[in-house]
Amino acid sequence: MKPSAFDYHAPGTATDAVALIAGLGDEAKFIAGGQSLMPMLNLRLAVFDHLVDLRKLAELRGIERRGDAVWIGAGTTHSTVGRSTELATAVPLLSRATPLIGHFQIRNRGTLGGSIAHGDGAAEYPAVALALDAEIEALSPRGSRTIPASEFFTGMWTTDLEADELLTGVSFPTWNGRSGFAIEEFARRAGDFALAGAAIAIRLDAASTLDRCAITLFGVAPTPVRVTAVESELLGRTIREIDADEIGRRALDSLDTVSDDLHGPAAYRRRVGATITARAWRRAVDEATAAREGSE
Repeated sequence: MKPSAFDYHAPGTATDAVALIAGLGDEAKFIAGGQSLMPMLNLRLAVFDHLVDLRKLAELRGIERRGDAVWIGAGTTHSTVGRSTELATAVPLLSRATPLIGHFQIRNRGTLGGSIAHGDGAAEYPAVALALDAEIEALSPRGSRTIPASEFFTGMWTTDLEADELLTGVSFPTWNGRSGFAIEEFARRAGDFALAGAAIAIRLDAASTLDRCAITLFGVAPTPVRVTAVESELLGRTIREIDADEIGRRALDSLDTVSDDLHGPAAYRRRVGATITARAWRRAVDEATAAREGSE
């Protein structure tokens, strides 16, 4: 199938883009890489009279170190993120998530901002943003604002963005010290969305005590979920006291509800999610532990 007819717009600046979308109203939609929107348009699951193309906006592309964070423009493609040696060092969890996204054709066209703005609960970048306490920048005719990732994902494919707001960039805080990062997921086929996944970041002090921890689950709920209660219970414990399998079980047990659909019943997702979380935890611990060994 093909999409219904629409008018095409290609503004030259972000300011022009938000002014245009505000003027056109509910019948207009931003499009960047189009990897989520175009299939919906082709299947007539969504219909818009106007598409506002963001690909000419160079100001939305790029990777910049800004103090204790790395800013990534919303129009930066997945493949650019994956190739960045700076990100591999500064925000390794983001780099490791990138190869899990779809196929190389999708990564060549899809954008970081598009993925986060789409807010799919099974997608990798939203989970990483939540795990790392990223800050999302938005622009509208009223000006700009910053939205913490913890407040950004509000429901299935819905976010805190207003209808006339454009996601312009995302800042990812960097971690120092003996840190370890891992992202694991289970999908029926390579490139499919995850039925269950976990993004984990930890940091150990000199005594191998956990002094920072982030555990985010994805693919198991309408939005990515940060299991903060489990994180809090782990802080202050030495790494040898913590059992990875127990963390996996507790992380999934902490969820009030788990997605139950034709792709996988809730009980199945809980079992798989617990295993995936335990696997990611072990990998993060191995990296954090090796960081000390390598410095001695």
